[in-house]
Amino acid sequence: MYPNILRHPGPTPIPKKVELAMTENMISHRTEEFVRLYKDATERIKSVFGTKQDILLLPSGGTAALEAAVVNTVSPGEEIVVITVGAFGDYFVSICEKYGLHVHKLEKNWGEACTKEELVEFLKPLSNIKAVFATYNETSTGILNPVKQLAEAVHEHSNALFIIDGVSGIGGAPAEMDEWGIDILVTGSQKAMMLPPGLALIAVNEKAWKVIEDNSSTSYYLNLLSYREWAAKSMTPNTPAISLIMGLSAVSDLIEEEGGFSKTIERHEVMKNMVRESMKALSIELLTSDEYASPTITAIRTPEGLNLAAYLGHLKKKYHLDFAGGLGPLQGKIFRFGHMGYCFPSDVLQAVSLMEAGLQDFSYEFEPGAGVKAAQDVFLSSLKKVAYVK
Repeated sequence: MYPNILRHPGPTPIPKKVELAMTENMISHRTEEFVRLYKDATERIKSVFGTKQDILLLPSGGTAALEAAVVNTVSPGEEIVVITVGAFGDYFVSICEKYGLHVHKLEKNWGEACTKEELVEFLKPLSNIKAVFATYNETSTGILNPVKQLAEAVHEHSNALFIIDGVSGIGGAPAEMDEWGIDILVTGSQKAMMLPPGLALIAVNEKAWKVIEDNSSTSYYLNLLSYREWAAKSMTPNTPAISLIMGLSAVSDLIEEEGGFSKTIERHEVMKNMVRESMKALSIELLTSDEYASPTITAIRTPEGLNLAAYLGHLKKKYHLDFAGGLGPLQGKIFRFGHMGYCFPSDVLQAVSLMEAGLQDFSYEFEPGAGVKAAQDVFLSSLKKVAYVK
């Protein structure tokens, strides 16, 4: 049986080293063995967040960690801003509204990023904002918001916390939580972090902790003060996802083997450019501009005259190539090419080649090999400075 070539925005392929680490004998979460594992896994992953803060581990998906960021920092009736540029920004809105917050929604067209200037203008008439929530890498559109500049806008024009959903970006995109002024940064295990679903990671700075300490959280399981208390002992308040934490330690091994996280970032940037240039060579439009394009996922417009559902189904059935379709208003209008985590330029070349084979099967007019050549040219030009370890 042919393996499924998973080029989704999550879950994503798991490295063999991580799989093997997760098959180690089970241990109790109240032992010295676990204390050593927890310390190793959380300390080494700090470079991916760009922080000196402790990394808290929640046995959950990323959504639960986003909810924890909300319920621990703001109370019903308080005013917050949510920047939404797609489906997952809208998720943040839904979470905040569920907890009775007064939401000011800064909404952009799907496929566009939010700029610092737009956020500044949006904040000017607002005087009592407790937090600004934003998505770093919008999975539904392939947009990478300029969170460094957005953080500047927040801190220059308000006293609000700046809270970031980094679920599909952290592990593949640059992140400097401390330097950029991000107060809370959240991610999940199943995307660029190269793990199965089930583990959320959250970092909180001193400013946010002061707010959390003064806030009357209504949550028991998602109470971040409890996680902080137990993290001081290198443990978690409840039974954690032990096997996934074993895998997280192996993820750090792989990042170190690649030459450090800066090299991981370079690889994702190369793959982004490979995908984008290949689509341009095939005269297939992209949803986003180059300026704000995600390094972990590319949103590709449906080629003119092509039945997208039939095409994606054909790719999966005949070539075992699995892409994700569009969400919400983009359903049927785009498909999403994931190139994050355990993905390498050779995987991009394989996917583009199979895409071309599928296009030929559907009698789509293009120059055969043009996309592969464009991707290959980007890859070859990168070899002078990037070493790939698989």
